[in-house]
Amino acid sequence: VKRVGEATQALHDKKVGDIIGVRGPFGNSFTLSPGRILMVGGGIGIAPLSFLAKKLASSKKAKITMVMGAKTKSELLFLEELKEVCGEANVLTATEDGSYGVKDVASNFAEKVLTMEKFDMVYTCGPEQMIRKVFDQCEKHNAFMEASLERLMRCAIGICGSCIIGRFRVCRDGPIFNTEQLRTVKDEFGVWKRDFNGRRIPV
Repeated sequence: VKRVGEATQALHDKKVGDIIGVRGPFGNSFTLSPGRILMVGGGIGIAPLSFLAKKLASSKKAKITMVMGAKTKSELLFLEELKEVCGEANVLTATEDGSYGVKDVASNFAEKVLTMEKFDMVYTCGPEQMIRKVFDQCEKHNAFMEASLERLMRCAIGICGSCIIGRFRVCRDGPIFNTEQLRTVKDEFGVWKRDFNGRRIPV
């Protein structure tokens, strides 16, 4: 869990053995698509994709290529597990400092992969600007995608409006959005978000 606000700060302040309350799960989930799958994960966005990869791999109906990127090697989450799940040759890594894999960002690496191969589905999770780049690449290569978006969620029940993107509430309508939905919010997706006071600010 990344420390980004009051709730995650409180979670980081907890000690082993402390009691926490949990609400949820909220929103929707990735659909399970068979066939050739490309996953693009950035930073902590690798975590939900790792669970999806295990689910798809257990079905024996999907062949997965995983592109994962982070600032440095220590932030490449579940690296060894994903090598086991997807096959080591199918896990492609990029780090911004060049400490592991290629010195690049995940979205650039994904573009090279999309140029070389056709995929039945692309799943992505990570920084929104990365997701927007992957979306644009999928549009260029006619690949359908599902993305898990992260927005500030204060109420998590669709009332406060802090997680709005276009006409969607990420907490209720998402967090998973597909190609068709993202096309309708292109002016805001990867460009604007809301801050703790509800003001629109750059992503």
